[in-house]
Amino acid sequence: MRDYVVDYIDRLADGLRKIDVRAIEGTVAALEEARRKGRRIYLVGNGGSAATASHFANDLQKLASKGKTKPYRAIALSDNVPLLTAWGNDESYDVVFTRQLEALAERGDVLLAITGSGNSPNIVSAVRRAKELGLVTIALLGFSGGKVKELADHVLLFPEAHYGRVEDAHMVLDHLVTNHLATLPD
Repeated sequence: MRDYVVDYIDRLADGLRKIDVRAIEGTVAALEEARRKGRRIYLVGNGGSAATASHFANDLQKLASKGKTKPYRAIALSDNVPLLTAWGNDESYDVVFTRQLEALAERGDVLLAITGSGNSPNIVSAVRRAKELGLVTIALLGFSGGKVKELADHVLLFPEAHYGRVEDAHMVLDHLVTNHLATLPD
């Protein structure tokens, strides 16, 4: 057990060190600009990444917004289960996020996509549609980044093919980014 624990932690730490700091800086700048301009931030993900999207939206609205006159306007599109299942059932699971963006998003808003593989069809579709709608796109990715890596404006890549550690790294990035945003002046 000890060897497994040490190896897991070492691989997580090594992968975190490989994330491009400039990409984190770009992400922080994009989110802060969205706040200052009153733009909305939409977060999407599937499975564990949906949980991370929900947590990230929570941290943006509550933690990062504390003491600011304009809060971060963050919405996890994966949180509306009735709407997700309606679009999934009536049209296709591939459009569950795209259709929400079409109804809600405005030019200058932000889409933050969270996906381990970067190849989930509904996430790829959402990033493509967001670009067409004039949104700034941010992606938290794992593995080699998949299709989303080539589409997003800001890419935070944890370059490892282990879903557990990828999801761990994405939560670290959530806390790193939102805690830093909370320190920025209003």
